[in-house]
Amino acid sequence: MIETIDTRHGTANQHSFSNGNCLPYTGVPFGMNYFAPQTTDAKGSWWFHPEDRTFQGYRITHQPSPWMGDFSHVLFTPISGDLADVSLFHAQSSYRPEEALFRPFELSIRQLRYNIASTVIPSMYGGILAINYEKTQNGLMLTLPGAKEITQPNDHELQVSVVNFSGAEDDNFTFYLSIHFEKPIHSLKKVTGEKTFIVLDFGNEKTQTLHLGTSFISFEQATRNRLREQELSLADFRQASQSEWENYFERVQVEHTNPAHTKTFYHNLYRIFLFPQTFYELDENEEKIHYDTFNKTVKPGVLYTNNGFWDTYKTVYPFYSLVAKEKYEEMLEGFLTSYEETGFLPKWLSPDERGLMPGTLIDAVIADAAVKDIRPDLMPRLLEAMKKGATVQSDKQNYGRQGTLDYLKYGYVPSDYHESVNHTLDYAYSDFCISQVAQTLADEQTATYYAQQALNYQNIFDTQTGFMRAKDKEGNFREGFSPISWGKDYAEGSTWQSSFAVYQDFQGLINQMGGNKAFTEKLIELCNQSPDFEVTGYGFEIHEMSEMAAIEFGQLAISNQPSFHYPYLFSYVGKPEMAQPLIKSLLTECFSAATDGYPGDEDNGSMAGWYIFNSLGFYPVSPGTGEYVIGMPLVKKATLKLSSGKTLTINATPNHPQQLFLQETKFNGDVTEKLFFTHEELSHGGTIDFTLGIVPNPKEHTASDLPFSLSSKK
Repeated sequence: MIETIDTRHGTANQHSFSNGNCLPYTGVPFGMNYFAPQTTDAKGSWWFHPEDRTFQGYRITHQPSPWMGDFSHVLFTPISGDLADVSLFHAQSSYRPEEALFRPFELSIRQLRYNIASTVIPSMYGGILAINYEKTQNGLMLTLPGAKEITQPNDHELQVSVVNFSGAEDDNFTFYLSIHFEKPIHSLKKVTGEKTFIVLDFGNEKTQTLHLGTSFISFEQATRNRLREQELSLADFRQASQSEWENYFERVQVEHTNPAHTKTFYHNLYRIFLFPQTFYELDENEEKIHYDTFNKTVKPGVLYTNNGFWDTYKTVYPFYSLVAKEKYEEMLEGFLTSYEETGFLPKWLSPDERGLMPGTLIDAVIADAAVKDIRPDLMPRLLEAMKKGATVQSDKQNYGRQGTLDYLKYGYVPSDYHESVNHTLDYAYSDFCISQVAQTLADEQTATYYAQQALNYQNIFDTQTGFMRAKDKEGNFREGFSPISWGKDYAEGSTWQSSFAVYQDFQGLINQMGGNKAFTEKLIELCNQSPDFEVTGYGFEIHEMSEMAAIEFGQLAISNQPSFHYPYLFSYVGKPEMAQPLIKSLLTECFSAATDGYPGDEDNGSMAGWYIFNSLGFYPVSPGTGEYVIGMPLVKKATLKLSSGKTLTINATPNHPQQLFLQETKFNGDVTEKLFFTHEELSHGGTIDFTLGIVPNPKEHTASDLPFSLSSKK
């Protein structure tokens, strides 16, 4: 199956509109490096587009998102003949995208100008580049932004290092490459300027093979990483890389009535196993080590990077808890490493703390692991780290919570803080997550205190408008309120996209809004209106506004993470049938396996995870509760090989476009009236049978049928 994946999924993007903002990554799952073709150097972070027909070279990249930028990037461009000038413009070639191979484990391109065919196959710490030349005077150009050191130990080896970080704590953060050439280097030409170019001449050799080793630690470590694979052939690399992907793909097997949906599912499965990226290496004793950019030294232990928890906590880690628990366990260890080295848990790592987006939502990643009994040995230290983040204001703005002391003083983040509404709601949810972790450790005092703190969302709810609104320190709501005004008090949305972020207590929010009827009417109003917006807080139209307006789903901006759970809010008032056609429409209308296959930024596997969960028929609305709310399956059949060693089989019949409603749900043969599954019951394996229908089948539900809420804690 992995050989059918085209990595250009979701890569047709520009600064003003996102169809995923993905890159065509070729690598191994969670690889330390990825390779991708660069098609332009004139558009900043948007250096690849699937419709470009130019090829500037194979780029080693560590770019998690165009909004973050790349770091430690290097470009390899095969060439033949003399260049009129040493630059990318003078070296680039046309290529045929339709003939190129864009696979997760293999990237192959033929440069039409030179008639050079080449293939890159990656490994965790390096890879192989095989080049076939047709002409004479053949060579390779390396583009090294921020070149630091270039040495040629002999005519078969080259060592280069670059310093082109993106916001790293260490101004001298260095990426090292050790390269071995099968055929000798005849000459080396170095051209310096804004970028450094190295032009290597191989004479009239018709083939050249490069073995690459990379490191964030040293040339010695880069060489060690290369030598471990020095004897492997192109075929060996291909088999090893493909096997690593198949190891993950075989854990989830799906069938759909429409084969196009199966294709889309597997393309999303590829995306969810890319991030976070491995940021540790193995020393001469096979011990795990990493470079600590904060303290500017090499340390023992694991570390991961390139992840924004504001996005990924919702879907990525809950999915790993089901089918990739072993990776989740190690990632938690890496996140704890970040805390121990910087003093705060990470929020947005790339390569180290960038401090973007509201909240400290890694708390949800930790709480979800805690309630699922994943790495209980780490939970005492992680709880300590969570409590520090909730109580200590960092003297560095990019670490920890913003407005921590004011939040503790007022019970909300005042309006003089940017995006104060989202900060308040996210802190309240994080406080709930702290309570949940404390509960697993039998720390009742902490659990009780933070469960009470988790109700702070009530402090910014306006009963007059039915929305969350910013308050000043005197307790006054900001004047001039408009429900479709974006920015200022809200992160990447208006109050419509922010007011329902009460994952820990939807029943409490329902009560605040005046009960089930009022809450249901609010949801209907949210969905059944025009996707209008005002640019007030930004002063211009940001791409998230454009993407919401591009699809007719009202204020349900599925193009961005804050709206991911919106269809499931109907389940909290016992009306799941109102969401079932909506979920199916979102899956089929907004997603595909094409280059424009996403309704907005995919964001490190988060949107891929949304598609995967919703296709399977359940969704983790509230990480930290251990529950998955039942939705509307798109699959006809799915088989999950769970990390528990058990198998979960999902059947959904009949499942054609006209079946828009869930008629009945059975788990292991028994009809369930509950509107959720627990992680514990799913991890034991078994069979879920969804029977679908063409008309709704409303039912009366008791309080115990509804998903978790603090205000109706079971």
